[in-house]
Amino acid sequence: MGDYILEIAYLIASVLYILGLKMMSGPKTARSGNLWAAAGMTIAIIATIFLYTDDSGQHLHNLPWIGAGIVIGSVLGWIIAKRVEMTAMPQMVSLFNGMGGACAAIIGLIEFPHYIHTGDWLILTTIFAGLVIGSTSFAGSMIAFLKLNGNLNKDIRLPFYNILNTLLIIAAVGLTICLAGGHIHTNPEMWVYILLGLSLTYGVMFVLPIGGADMPVVISLLNSFTGMAAAFGGFLYGNMAMLTGGILVGSAGTILTVVMTRAMNRSLSAVIFGAFGTGGATAAAASGEQKSYKQTNPSDLAVLLNYSSKVIIVPGYGLAVAQAQHVVHEMEQLLESRGVEVKYAIHPVAGRMPGHMNVLLAESNVEYDKLVEMEDINPEFATTDVVLVLGANDVVNPAAKEDPSSPIYGMPILNVEDAKHTVVNKRSMSVGYAGIDNDLFYRDKTSMLFGDAKKVLTELVSELKGL
Repeated sequence: MGDYILEIAYLIASVLYILGLKMMSGPKTARSGNLWAAAGMTIAIIATIFLYTDDSGQHLHNLPWIGAGIVIGSVLGWIIAKRVEMTAMPQMVSLFNGMGGACAAIIGLIEFPHYIHTGDWLILTTIFAGLVIGSTSFAGSMIAFLKLNGNLNKDIRLPFYNILNTLLIIAAVGLTICLAGGHIHTNPEMWVYILLGLSLTYGVMFVLPIGGADMPVVISLLNSFTGMAAAFGGFLYGNMAMLTGGILVGSAGTILTVVMTRAMNRSLSAVIFGAFGTGGATAAAASGEQKSYKQTNPSDLAVLLNYSSKVIIVPGYGLAVAQAQHVVHEMEQLLESRGVEVKYAIHPVAGRMPGHMNVLLAESNVEYDKLVEMEDINPEFATTDVVLVLGANDVVNPAAKEDPSSPIYGMPILNVEDAKHTVVNKRSMSVGYAGIDNDLFYRDKTSMLFGDAKKVLTELVSELKGL
């Protein structure tokens, strides 16, 4: 009877995963979707602890240890999630994703001694696949965390790193085949740990040279790795909830990776081997060309905005860094109270993580209907009086359309240059993630507004209130 209830619980959990994932596709339902999926995971965990029995009919042992682990993990996760700044959300995602990969790898390390001498190639392949993918995801996620957190600022590229990475992949796959096929008879346990070392090394070497512009894609790809590793764990244990959850995470991460690479007009191989976002600053500086730009101030911009009919705001990572989401919402409400139409233009890779800007603006209660995706907002720029770009750079760079030699050429961008006036808020004229100069800043219809986004917007709101 307990087995039937357990399977029903897994079915309910799987349905909740799918329902939650579906709801996460929209900003209005994303929060509820997260709760539904978490409820599914809670049901699966409780059902496994109290209803699972092995072949001899025994329930799980070590319940106090399991309970202690759940409590400690839940408390730590709760504290970290409550304290994390919105700008540090990508780092937290990398960290949590790495923990998932580590769990999958540990499953492989715990289970392989039980099967290594059985000759069961299917089970051994499942174990080693989870071990390799999980440990790669763990090591790569930790490097991504260090890069995003600012602990590892330099993109390190070893000589012939592409060849080294390819050799590591071949070695790991070959060793997996040999171990799973029972072709290693002398001390196979030692070779399993060598396989672990190869996988961890590849995870580090894979992410280490990748530039900041491609980091959102890498996070998504590593997330899909962790999902696949968890799915192998579910297959190993015959746990349908774990299998379903892993497949959903793996497939969702893969689809998101493809969508993001398309949004950047780049192939996945170019992301992994191209090191996009490195070295461009040097190239830009090396051109030596002196360009002039116009500068504005909050007072002049307040007048321009106050007498506009339509304003589009382009949020970028600079907005997140300055924590200016609340004051920009205040400015939006102030303008709308005076009859100005205000919208937000959201680029698919704005910020450092998919949906980063949506989450940030939702925190300040910006209405979801005002967040307009790139495909829908681009035709509207031509009828817009003022575009206010806040801390965004590469996603509004016309070089993506006009300069075939640019590394971002072909990447879909927000056509802000079509508006009557474009105002760009930045701290300086420094380059963005892609490391290339932005010709938009020097165009006749563009004015630069230098300073911290929150400070500048606060002054702007003050000026607007005085009009």
